[in-house]
Amino acid sequence: MRCCGFLTIVLLFAANLSSLASAIPILHETPSLELRRSLNITTRSTSPVPIGTVLTHCVVPGVVALTFDDGPYIYTPEILESLSQHSARATFFLNGVNKGSIDGFPEIVRRAHAEGHQLGSHTWSHDFLNALDYPSIVSQMTTLEDAFLRILGVYPTYMRIPYFAFNGVVLAAMTDLGYHVIGASVDTKDYENDDPELSYRSFEKFCTELDAGGNVVLAHDTHQTTARVLCLGDPREFWYRDGR
Repeated sequence: MRCCGFLTIVLLFAANLSSLASAIPILHETPSLELRRSLNITTRSTSPVPIGTVLTHCVVPGVVALTFDDGPYIYTPEILESLSQHSARATFFLNGVNKGSIDGFPEIVRRAHAEGHQLGSHTWSHDFLNALDYPSIVSQMTTLEDAFLRILGVYPTYMRIPYFAFNGVVLAAMTDLGYHVIGASVDTKDYENDDPELSYRSFEKFCTELDAGGNVVLAHDTHQTTARVLCLGDPREFWYRDGR
C-alpha cells in the first residue's frame, strides 16, 4: 500500500503549483537537406507548442504534469486506477519493446487513451539516440508510430528522449518529424528506490524539486513501487496525428 500512497501524495500535490518555461537549443551539426528529402521527412505538427526543442516546465500556471516512461507494462493498470480515483490525468511515454512490448499490452494502451491520458513516444527500443545516425533515429520513431497506428489509429506528436541523451542530430530529426520533445524538471529516480522501504526517497526528491520550481514529473510505470491537466496549454486535438 505504500506505493499507492506515494502516488496518491504526488497526485494531491499536483494541483496548486506555479510554472515556468524553459528550452534547450540545438548545439550540434544537423543532417543535410538531401538526406532529409531522401527519407521523405516533413514537419507534421500544427500545434503552437514548439517542436524539436526540449521543454522542461509547464507554461500553464498552477499545473504539475505527471509523466510515466517505459510502459506499457503489468503495473500500468495500477497507475491508471490510482489516477482514476483522483480524477487525474497523466502522460505515458511508451516504448515498442522494453520491459514489456506495446503489442503485448494493446488493451492497456487503448484503456489509457480512452480514459483521457496522453500517450507519447519514448522510441521503439529505448536506445541511446545520440549514438545513432539520422536514418536510425527516424526508424526508432516511425516503427513505434506504426504500432500506434495498429492499436489506436493515430500516432503521437509528443515524445521523450531515452536517458535524455541527445545532440543536434536527434533534435533535428524530432523537428523534421514534427515532435514536441518533453524533458523533466522533477525526476523521482523511482527506479533507484523500487522497494517499499525506500520509496520515501523518491517522494523527498519529488518535494525538493517541486520546491525548486519544477513541475514536469518523471516516474516509471514499469516499477512496482511507483505503481502502488494540460501542462503546455495544448488541447487534445494536437496530441496525435492521423496516419501518414
